[in-house]
Amino acid sequence: MKKLILVVALALVSAVGFSQNPLTVGQSQLNVGVGLSDRGVPIYLGLDHGISRDITIGGELSYRSFNKYENNYKYEHDVIGISGNLNYHFNNALNMSNEWDFYVGPNLGYYSYKNNYDGYDGRYNSGLGIGAQLGFRYYLSDKVGLNLEFGGGNAFSGGKFGLTFKL
Repeated sequence: MKKLILVVALALVSAVGFSQNPLTVGQSQLNVGVGLSDRGVPIYLGLDHGISRDITIGGELSYRSFNKYENNYKYEHDVIGISGNLNYHFNNALNMSNEWDFYVGPNLGYYSYKNNYDGYDGRYNSGLGIGAQLGFRYYLSDKVGLNLEFGGGNAFSGGKFGLTFKL
């Protein structure tokens, strides 16, 4: 019985010790997709880089445009954003398979807004956005995955989905 317990314990330690985050230290991945918003369809392009076994740092460019014409009233809204994020990946802590990636973290960005209204053209606003995200990925192969992320503080304020490409 002691030998069985020892074998099971060693197997569990090996499984946890040799499991790895889908994005290893020094590896990068490109993320591209669309966001969820009630004001236009945002698009984004991001890059994540593994800095430790469970942590990635990344950056993102985003753009959203919204045009509305109603009752002879014209409203246009454009947002361009650049942001950074830091994510903790739970794959090792939860002993998940490498096909899945579950992460959470903060983000900080700078956003430039341009608003055009009938009679008032070209008002620019800008500022910092602070938020957080909760995300999931499913890797279809060693290089390509699907991503889904929920959060706020960015140009989407709700969520986004798209593709991930390991570089």
